[in-house]
Amino acid sequence: MWREKKTRPAEPLVVEHAVPAPPPRQEKPMNEMTARSQSTTSTTPRQTVLGQTVVLRGELSADEDLLVEGQFEGSISLEQHCVTVGANGQVKAEIRARQAVILGTLTGKVSAQEKVEIRRSGHLVGDIATGAVAIEEGAFFKGSIEILREEAKTGSRSASANDASEKND
Repeated sequence: MWREKKTRPAEPLVVEHAVPAPPPRQEKPMNEMTARSQSTTSTTPRQTVLGQTVVLRGELSADEDLLVEGQFEGSISLEQHCVTVGANGQVKAEIRARQAVILGTLTGKVSAQEKVEIRRSGHLVGDIATGAVAIEEGAFFKGSIEILREEAKTGSRSASANDASEKND
């Protein structure tokens, strides 16, 4: 005869560890207004990047900084911003900007209100008109440099205004 042996169900094994509980997370879902306000109040300046595989010809103007890592031919106008020719950049252009930084190759004229920097890996063939110039040891530069002074800028404006008023008389 078979006798059934009654067994108790196994009790779960409980192991206790002294692990502190993480602080409660206070997640706040991001709605559309939150996303917009965060992006518009960003303290980092906006920058457009022309990547290494980009080949572009024409006139380029923007209201933000520009980094050229690809090839560009034409004119670049960023009067209140910085133009950077990246280490891989190859640019043939007339550039007008607040500041220009050359790490790659640039052929053309550069007019920068504040400063032009030619870094060690930079190669610039062309003329520079700016308030200040910095050329690192090892950089290549062939061309002319015209240092613009604030007095000269305001003086030339008033002189041209006087010339215009004399012509009208």
